[in-house]
Amino acid sequence: MFNRDSQIKNLQSTDEFDMVVIGGGASGLGIAVDAVSRGFKVALFEAYDFAKGTSSRSTKLVHGGVRYLAQGNIKLVTEALRERGLLEKNANHLFKRQMFLIPSYQWWHKYYYGLGLTAYDFLSKRLSIGRSKVVSAKTAIQKITNLKSKGLQGGVTYFDGQFDDARLALNLAQTASESGAVILNHCKVTNMLKDDEGKLIGVAVTNTETDEIINVKSKVVINATGVFSNKILKLAGRKKKSLKIVPSQGIHLVLDKSFLEGETALMVPKTSDGRVLFAIPWHNKVVVGTTDTPIKKPSYEPKPLEQEIDFILETAKEYLTKVPTREDVLSVFAGLRPLVAPEGDKSNTKEISRGHKIIHSESGLITIVGGKWTTYREMSEDVVNDAVSVHNLTDNKSKTRGLSIHGNLSKFDKKELDEDLWFYGSDIRKLQELIASNESFRMLIHPNYEFKVGQVIWAARYEMARTVEDVLARRIRLLFLDAQAAIDCTEAVADILQKELKKSDSWKVHQIEEFKTLAQGYLI
Repeated sequence: MFNRDSQIKNLQSTDEFDMVVIGGGASGLGIAVDAVSRGFKVALFEAYDFAKGTSSRSTKLVHGGVRYLAQGNIKLVTEALRERGLLEKNANHLFKRQMFLIPSYQWWHKYYYGLGLTAYDFLSKRLSIGRSKVVSAKTAIQKITNLKSKGLQGGVTYFDGQFDDARLALNLAQTASESGAVILNHCKVTNMLKDDEGKLIGVAVTNTETDEIINVKSKVVINATGVFSNKILKLAGRKKKSLKIVPSQGIHLVLDKSFLEGETALMVPKTSDGRVLFAIPWHNKVVVGTTDTPIKKPSYEPKPLEQEIDFILETAKEYLTKVPTREDVLSVFAGLRPLVAPEGDKSNTKEISRGHKIIHSESGLITIVGGKWTTYREMSEDVVNDAVSVHNLTDNKSKTRGLSIHGNLSKFDKKELDEDLWFYGSDIRKLQELIASNESFRMLIHPNYEFKVGQVIWAARYEMARTVEDVLARRIRLLFLDAQAAIDCTEAVADILQKELKKSDSWKVHQIEEFKTLAQGYLI
């Protein structure tokens, strides 16, 4: 079962694992799913919560990357488009076929981008999710009624994928657990176990809820901690440096859906700083971003910079007739990309490859850095293949190309989803039964949103939510949708969790204080 007690019991009853994965983001969870589906004994440890870092703070796109096509990175685009198609099949409940519009204010732009997107369609081959089209100014305005019409020459429409990143991370954790892996959040790797020759034979894990330290033996240890990889590399005793991890910050602003009328997303291919800007419908709101700002020191709660906020608002103002201001921002969130540059090259983060790199340490530690959500599955397969080869494990082939992820539904079943609970996928019926079982479970936790008490209880019982933040940030996403609303229902959620998790009054008080402090960082 996917609950903490059963996971810890399974951990303690296993003498040695084939692989221990450190980090519960896209990379780590993907590796755990790939490895356990091949028949390996796997344990994964996340110091905080699944997708706490970068993996819950993306632009919510499953895409080939139109910008990478413009850079000539055909290989990355082709791989990403293939992976986009596979994710649509394997996690259909979270995947949305999203139309985008690139507006053209110079007559030749729509033909230039139209040609490029025809190549984008071609590269997706049989996994295409829709063809691009050059459209007139009139059609462009019909697609996005808030689009500025002055000087508009038309545009190009194309299709890409959209998803919920934190929910996919959770579903990957559940998939790995159902296949036999030990998956634990709020368990921090605090030391490495080594033999007399200095080779890794496991890790020491601290249960951050009890401070108990558990020694876990493993044939292979994989570091999938993203921008925090250097901490684990140092813990393992890294001596040489061949790659430099360059954290780059990207922020997103969340606005009311009225700022982007309709279901079509806006894509600006080149802003004043050379980046792409997106405005995307998501959970009945609009997500606008992103930026690309080099950061010296990574943080679990990166703070958006004032100039980043101003840049996004100013850029949006150039294209939308309903102009967003700082007062309109419901939530602002920042994420750090774990980009990889050659040693000594810390220049333009926009030009650094979004591909992934595998680093081998003298101790036997395998570290994966770089990459992006869209290619998480292929990246994970590469890492497990590498671990099999380097550590002479049984060479079972990857099965994840056709592996259905927890919650997956057929396209037919997907049409029947409750519009407020769609992101639960195949769990919806059981969740609805739980909500219907008690009148108090049907109560809303906030008057402006359809999130119910039963969803908080479900998160605690079946989704390993252990804190107010786990629930409001990553199980129901309210912190990312409306930070003030999340603050307003902190006490209610803390009260439910206290009862479900059998916690003390002092725990509840601490949770309320901690979450409200954290949530202030999502407000402007």
